[in-house]
Amino acid sequence: MAIKVKRIYDDKAEDDGVRVLVDRVWPRGISKENANLDEWLKNIGPTKELREWFNHDADKFEDFKKKYIKELENNDEQNEELKTLEGMVKDARKDVIILFGAKDEKHNQAVVLQSYLKDQGYK
Repeated sequence: MAIKVKRIYDDKAEDDGVRVLVDRVWPRGISKENANLDEWLKNIGPTKELREWFNHDADKFEDFKKKYIKELENNDEQNEELKTLEGMVKDARKDVIILFGAKDEKHNQAVVLQSYLKDQGYK
Protein backbone atom coordinates (compact mmCIF):
# COMPACT_ATOMS: atom_id res chain seq x y z
CA MET A 1 0.00 0.00 0.00
CA ALA A 2 1.29 3.43 -0.95
CA ILE A 3 0.15 7.04 -0.70
CA LYS A 4 0.11 8.60 -4.15
CA VAL A 5 -0.74 12.06 -5.43
CA LYS A 6 -2.62 12.60 -8.67
CA ARG A 7 -4.54 15.35 -10.49
CA ILE A 8 -8.27 14.73 -10.51
CA TYR A 9 -8.24 15.50 -14.24
CA ASP A 10 -6.04 12.47 -14.96
CA ASP A 11 -7.88 9.31 -15.95
CA LYS A 12 -8.53 6.79 -13.22
CA ALA A 13 -6.07 3.93 -13.53
CA GLU A 14 -7.12 0.33 -13.02
CA ASP A 15 -4.74 0.04 -10.09
CA ASP A 16 -5.96 3.22 -8.39
CA GLY A 17 -7.02 2.38 -4.88
CA VAL A 18 -8.99 4.64 -2.58
CA ARG A 19 -9.43 8.02 -4.29
CA VAL A 20 -9.71 11.06 -1.99
CA LEU A 21 -10.14 14.64 -3.17
CA VAL A 22 -8.50 17.17 -0.81
CA ASP A 23 -9.55 20.45 -2.45
CA ARG A 24 -11.82 22.78 -0.51
CA VAL A 25 -13.32 24.01 -3.78
CA TRP A 26 -14.71 21.56 -6.35
CA PRO A 27 -12.38 21.42 -9.41
CA ARG A 28 -13.65 23.22 -12.49
CA GLY A 29 -14.78 21.29 -15.51
CA ILE A 30 -15.25 17.88 -13.90
CA SER A 31 -18.59 16.44 -12.92
CA LYS A 32 -19.09 14.67 -9.64
CA GLU A 33 -20.28 11.63 -11.58
CA ASN A 34 -17.03 11.45 -13.58
CA ALA A 35 -14.68 12.18 -10.68
CA ASN A 36 -14.47 8.53 -9.57
CA LEU A 37 -14.11 9.52 -5.91
CA ASP A 38 -14.36 7.44 -2.80
CA GLU A 39 -14.28 10.50 -0.55
CA TRP A 40 -14.17 14.29 -0.74
CA LEU A 41 -12.47 15.73 2.34
CA LYS A 42 -13.08 19.34 1.42
CA ASN A 43 -12.44 20.75 4.88
CA ILE A 44 -8.90 19.33 4.96
CA GLY A 45 -7.90 21.82 2.27
CA PRO A 46 -6.11 25.05 3.13
CA THR A 47 -8.28 27.91 4.33
CA LYS A 48 -9.37 30.53 1.84
CA GLU A 49 -6.91 33.01 3.38
CA LEU A 50 -3.97 30.63 3.00
CA ARG A 51 -4.97 29.65 -0.54
CA GLU A 52 -5.23 33.29 -1.59
CA TRP A 53 -1.90 34.15 0.06
CA PHE A 54 -0.13 31.21 -1.63
CA ASN A 55 -1.78 31.79 -5.02
CA HIS A 56 0.12 28.80 -6.49
CA ASP A 57 3.42 30.70 -6.26
CA ALA A 58 6.18 28.08 -6.23
CA ASP A 59 8.51 30.56 -4.51
CA LYS A 60 6.15 30.59 -1.51
CA PHE A 61 5.80 26.81 -1.32
CA GLU A 62 8.09 26.15 1.65
CA ASP A 63 6.29 28.83 3.70
CA PHE A 64 2.93 27.52 2.44
CA LYS A 65 3.88 24.03 3.58
CA LYS A 66 4.72 25.24 7.11
CA LYS A 67 1.58 27.36 7.37
CA TYR A 68 -0.63 24.57 6.02
CA ILE A 69 0.76 21.99 8.44
CA LYS A 70 0.18 24.45 11.27
CA GLU A 71 -3.43 24.80 10.10
CA LEU A 72 -3.85 21.02 9.91
CA GLU A 73 -2.61 20.61 13.47
CA ASN A 74 -4.45 23.58 15.01
CA ASN A 75 -7.72 24.01 13.09
CA ASP A 76 -10.31 21.62 14.54
CA GLU A 77 -12.20 21.18 11.26
CA GLN A 78 -9.05 20.44 9.27
CA ASN A 79 -7.58 18.27 12.01
CA GLU A 80 -10.72 16.13 12.15
CA GLU A 81 -10.52 15.45 8.42
CA LEU A 82 -6.77 14.82 8.69
CA LYS A 83 -7.58 12.10 11.23
CA THR A 84 -10.16 10.71 8.79
CA LEU A 85 -7.51 10.59 6.05
CA GLU A 86 -5.00 8.97 8.41
CA GLY A 87 -7.61 6.33 9.25
CA MET A 88 -8.24 5.68 5.58
CA VAL A 89 -4.52 5.25 4.95
CA LYS A 90 -4.13 3.00 7.99
CA ASP A 91 -7.07 0.77 7.01
CA ALA A 92 -6.49 0.71 3.25
CA ARG A 93 -5.73 -2.55 1.56
CA LYS A 94 -4.95 -0.68 -1.66
CA ASP A 95 -3.07 2.48 -2.51
CA VAL A 96 -4.57 5.75 -1.34
CA ILE A 97 -4.68 8.33 -4.11
CA ILE A 98 -4.76 11.93 -2.86
CA LEU A 99 -6.43 13.96 -5.59
CA PHE A 100 -6.08 17.69 -6.29
CA GLY A 101 -7.13 20.09 -9.03
CA ALA A 102 -4.16 22.48 -9.26
CA LYS A 103 -2.11 22.62 -12.47
CA ASP A 104 1.18 22.60 -10.55
CA GLU A 105 1.83 18.98 -9.63
CA LYS A 106 4.75 19.73 -7.29
CA HIS A 107 3.48 22.71 -5.28
CA ASN A 108 0.04 22.00 -3.82
CA GLN A 109 -1.70 20.82 -0.67
CA ALA A 110 -1.87 17.17 -1.82
CA VAL A 111 1.94 17.03 -1.96
CA VAL A 112 2.08 18.50 1.55
CA LEU A 113 -0.42 15.94 2.83
CA GLN A 114 1.50 13.07 1.24
CA SER A 115 4.74 14.27 2.82
CA TYR A 116 3.06 14.85 6.19
CA LEU A 117 1.54 11.35 6.23
CA LYS A 118 4.88 9.78 5.32
CA ASP A 119 6.59 11.78 8.09
CA GLN A 120 3.99 10.34 10.50
CA GLY A 121 5.10 6.81 9.54
CA TYR A 122 2.54 5.96 6.88
CA LYS A 123 3.94 4.60 3.65
